[in-house]
Amino acid sequence: MSDTSDARKPSWLKPHGQPWGVSSSKPVYDNPWIAVTEYQAIAPTGRPALYGKVSFKNQAIGVVPLHEDGTVTLVGQNRFAIAKYSWELPEGGAPLGEDPLDGAKRELAEEVGLVASDWRPLLRLELSNSVTDEIGFGFLAMGLSPAPTAPDETEDLAVARVPFSEALEAAVGGHMPDVLTVALLLRVHHMAVKGELPRDLARLVLG
Repeated sequence: MSDTSDARKPSWLKPHGQPWGVSSSKPVYDNPWIAVTEYQAIAPTGRPALYGKVSFKNQAIGVVPLHEDGTVTLVGQNRFAIAKYSWELPEGGAPLGEDPLDGAKRELAEEVGLVASDWRPLLRLELSNSVTDEIGFGFLAMGLSPAPTAPDETEDLAVARVPFSEALEAAVGGHMPDVLTVALLLRVHHMAVKGELPRDLARLVLG
C-alpha cells in the first residue's frame, strides 16, 4: 500500500527493546469471521502477562468515492457492535488471500452502486493493534459511474452524496467516528494539499 521501506523511514521510527514472547497459547473462540486466542505471554520487560488476541479472517476495506463535482458518497447503517447508527464511507471485508483492490471494487458496487475507472491506494491501517491483528486498506475511487447494487442480506443501507468538505468536517467533528472514514478522508485532504489530485478536483476538496 504506502511505501514503508527502510530507506524512506526517519531514524526515530526504528524499533527498540525486545519483542513479546509466548510461553503457551490456547484457542478460546472461533467463528467464520474471528478467532480468539489466550496467551501466556512474556512482556518486553521480561514480566509474565496474560494476553488475549482477536484474529480476523478478513481484511477491512474502505473506499472514498470522490465524484468530479467534489462530492463523496457515504453509507448509513445501524452497527451491531456499538448499538448505534453510523454514517461512514463504503466499507466491507475481503478474505485474507484476496487482493484488497478487488475487495474495494466489489464493496463499492455492492453497497452504493458505483464503479470507478481510476483507483488509487491511500493507506494500510492497523485498526486496533493492542488486542487485534485486523489490517485495513483504503482506496480512492474516481471516474465514477452507476452499477447495480447487491447489499448483504443483513444490510439495510442509506446512501448520501455530500460535499467532501462537509464529510470531512463531520468526521473530524466526531459525527462520523468510524476510524477508516476519518483516516481516509484526512488522507484525501492531504493529497489535495500536496498537489496529488487533479487541480480542479483538489480545489473542490479543499472547499
